[in-house]
Amino acid sequence: MTDDAPPAPEGSLVRRLGSGFLRLLGLAAAVILYLGVAKILAILAVRVGADLIEGIDPLLPTDRRPNIGAASFARRELAADILLQVNLAILVLLTAIWRQGAGWRARLALDRTGPNGMRARHLLLILLLWPVLHITWVTGTAEAFGATFAHGVKLSPTLSAAAVAAWLAYVVIVAPAAEELLIRGEIFAQARGFLPPAAAILVTALLFALAHVSAWGLARPVSLLPLALMLGWLRWRTGRLWPCIALHGWSNLALIAYVLWPAAG
Repeated sequence: MTDDAPPAPEGSLVRRLGSGFLRLLGLAAAVILYLGVAKILAILAVRVGADLIEGIDPLLPTDRRPNIGAASFARRELAADILLQVNLAILVLLTAIWRQGAGWRARLALDRTGPNGMRARHLLLILLLWPVLHITWVTGTAEAFGATFAHGVKLSPTLSAAAVAAWLAYVVIVAPAAEELLIRGEIFAQARGFLPPAAAILVTALLFALAHVSAWGLARPVSLLPLALMLGWLRWRTGRLWPCIALHGWSNLALIAYVLWPAAG
C-alpha cells in the first residue's frame, strides 16, 4: 500500500482552473468598479459644487454654459482628481468594515498589533535606494517606448501657492494612500484568499499597472511595474500597509523632484 494521494480527476482540475480564472476576473472587475464609482461621484460633486460657487446653473445644457476659462477648468480638474482619491479611500474603508466588521484593520493591513515582518533599518534602506532605481527605470522605459519624459520643467507662474500645495499633497499623500488601500489593501486581501503570496503580489502588481494605462499606451504601466511588485512584496513581507504608502508617496515625490530639477546648461 502507498500513502500517495490519487491524482485529481481531469474534470476537477479544469473546474479549479476555471474557478481561479473567474476569481481573477472578479479582482479586475472590483478594481474597475471602485475606480469607476469614485470617479463618477467626484465628477458630479465638482461639476455641481464648482457651478454653484461660480454662480452657474448646474442644469444648464452644454450649449448654453458660459466659458469658465482655463484657470477655472484647471482648478476643477485638480479638485476632481483629489476627490476621486478621497472617494476611493472612503469606498474601500466602508467595504472593509462591511465585510470584516471589527477586523477591518487587519484586512487592510492597518492593524499594528502584530509584529512587523521587516527590520526598520532594512525598510529605511529600501526607502533611501528605491528613488534612484525608480527614476532610472521610468526614464529608460519612456525612452524605449519613444515617449517624452520631461526634465527641467517649470511650474506655470499662474499657479497659486495653494494650488501647488494641493497638487503636491494629492500626488505624494492622497493618491498613494487611496491607491494602496485599494490595491495592496482590499484587493491583496481578496487575492490571498485563493492565491499564494507570490501570485497575489504579481496579480495585484499587474492590476495596479493596468489601472494606469493612459494616452501613452503601455509605456506608463510598464514603467510602474517594478514599483508595483516592490509594493506587493512589502505588503507581504511587513504585513503592514504603511510601508507601501510611504514608498509609493516617496517614489512620486522623487520623480517630481527629478522632473522639476533644473536641466544642465
